[in-house]
Amino acid sequence: MKDNFIKVAAVTPDIRVGDTEFNTQSIICNIKEAAKKGVKLAVFPELCITGYTCGDLFLQDTLLKGALDGLEEICKVSKDFDMVVIVGIPFMYKCRLYNTAAVMHKGRLLGIVPKQNIPNYSEFYEARHFSPAPSESEFLDIFGTSVTFGAKVLFEALNLPGFVLGIDICEDLWMPVPPSCCHAMASATVIANLSASDETTGKDIYRRELVKNQSARLVCGYIYADAGEGESSTDLVFSGHNIIAENGNILVESERFSNQMVVSEIDLGRIASERKRMTTFNITSPSEAGYETSYFEFTDMDETVLTRKYPRTPFVPGNKSDMEQRCSEILNIQAMGLKKRLAHTNCSSAVVGISGGLDSTLALIVTVKAFDLLKLPRKGIQAVTMPCFGTTGRTYNNSCSLAKKLGVTLKEVPIHEAVNLHFKDIGHDLDVHDVTYENAQARQRTFILMDIANQSGGMVIGTGDMSELALGWATYNGDHMSMYGVNASVPKTLVRYLVLYYAKTCNDKELESILMDVLDTPVSPELLPPENGEISQKTEDLVGPYELHDFFLYYMMRFGYTPSKIYRLAKYTFDGVYSGDTIYKWLDTFYHRFFSQQFKRSCLPDGPKVGSVALSPRGDWRMPSDASVKMWIKDLGQLK
Repeated sequence: MKDNFIKVAAVTPDIRVGDTEFNTQSIICNIKEAAKKGVKLAVFPELCITGYTCGDLFLQDTLLKGALDGLEEICKVSKDFDMVVIVGIPFMYKCRLYNTAAVMHKGRLLGIVPKQNIPNYSEFYEARHFSPAPSESEFLDIFGTSVTFGAKVLFEALNLPGFVLGIDICEDLWMPVPPSCCHAMASATVIANLSASDETTGKDIYRRELVKNQSARLVCGYIYADAGEGESSTDLVFSGHNIIAENGNILVESERFSNQMVVSEIDLGRIASERKRMTTFNITSPSEAGYETSYFEFTDMDETVLTRKYPRTPFVPGNKSDMEQRCSEILNIQAMGLKKRLAHTNCSSAVVGISGGLDSTLALIVTVKAFDLLKLPRKGIQAVTMPCFGTTGRTYNNSCSLAKKLGVTLKEVPIHEAVNLHFKDIGHDLDVHDVTYENAQARQRTFILMDIANQSGGMVIGTGDMSELALGWATYNGDHMSMYGVNASVPKTLVRYLVLYYAKTCNDKELESILMDVLDTPVSPELLPPENGEISQKTEDLVGPYELHDFFLYYMMRFGYTPSKIYRLAKYTFDGVYSGDTIYKWLDTFYHRFFSQQFKRSCLPDGPKVGSVALSPRGDWRMPSDASVKMWIKDLGQLK
């Protein structure tokens, strides 16, 4: 299964309490339906072959024999499908009755896992019928084959790297230390939970958080299959609340009170990447942890068709309330970082170069917040505008208006003459608009900012963002340099939302209007002369769309994905927005620039980390400046 995805399902079948024949056929019907969807792992609820609410009928041999006959039939039918199927069944062993999960694949019973924690409180009285799992695993003969029976059993696919399955059964998850914790520390990457959790007011919220948080704590995929309609309603109601989660994210969730099959894909590569990165996630081998491992192989390794959603802007929360909370938090982190630096250096002056663009606007906002926190007068902030060949009236006016509205000191230093003199000194033709023409302006501006800071005993606040650092879209020792870079770990796609959030919450219509026009201005370094008074140099025309580059950056940095996998995800996520050729072109550009421009990141100024990805050489990213990009481009080239 290409790129280590596996399609999984949590299924609530229609059942009749005590009717094992009906329930068996219902389960088989759902297995066939799951196979049509390409499912490789199907998880059914607790005791689904009999029904969870059989009560004292569990002590009847007729019911237990019917359940075993049903399991045998399901196992035989599974021979036709390349799918791991897990069903709940009451199982008798050595005169003890156990609440178990039976795991099978291609007609072979791989193991039977008994429930470890037997509830016997409130509406639950399982201890009346079932014994807790024995402490040691054993082998027993069933259906003519030897099968592992025990709580400490894992199931591993030999030909799908990273797929190791562990089992929780309902109450197991609600314990202070669920068995899945031990499973994960013994290498399990996917946990299947067969559950029969009755519904009470508000319980769904707690259940959802349990599943979500357990998948996060264990860095795993978690498939929760719940009993639903069909169980006895004498005293309880079951809603069929099925959930599939991965590393703290709910991938899909069923509607309650409706027996459903929910399907999604677990990204085993993402799980492996997270665990590899977390050196405190100390996994022992299954044998050292006292586990038995049952091995099998998938026979159909076709590419998994993706249905799960990937956000186009992974650095930006999709939910409005989450986004507002995140924006508020990030602005506070940025401001608190700068506040500490200002207080530590006993500095009451800051210098910010403003261009009328997004990055410098955000840097100025953050500086204002830091000064307010320190109760320093805003006049101590010098907002310096330095118009030159590419400056347009729109960006110039926005710079001046913003500085005045925020109550900071506005300083204007035109740099045309200084740059022209510099060109004369080095013998550069003013009509040659090359990289020297552009960088000379950027360095002149930084030169001015540094000296103004010296005059006032202040510090220069950096404006460059993380996306620019990733691409090396900064002039070395120009806008690349500052005394403190407040935007250093903020990607370009998020900068826009931070400015928008500030605009909408500043309670000042005039300030909001200025900020909205800044947001509406094309991203540009404005280093080339304008055309008809309009910006002629648009960054995204030169290096590519920032929403693509931020997408590439996130999955490369956060999970270490290969270029080919990132291309696949980008093509899937941006379908209808960018063609495959366009995505390929800019991904190729991204890797070449990322590797060739590392020397700029190796000497970054200090700046606060605000998210899970950062490029600081003192924190998240240590990379030699002369590393070769060859292997990454080779992987990408396989797509052609």
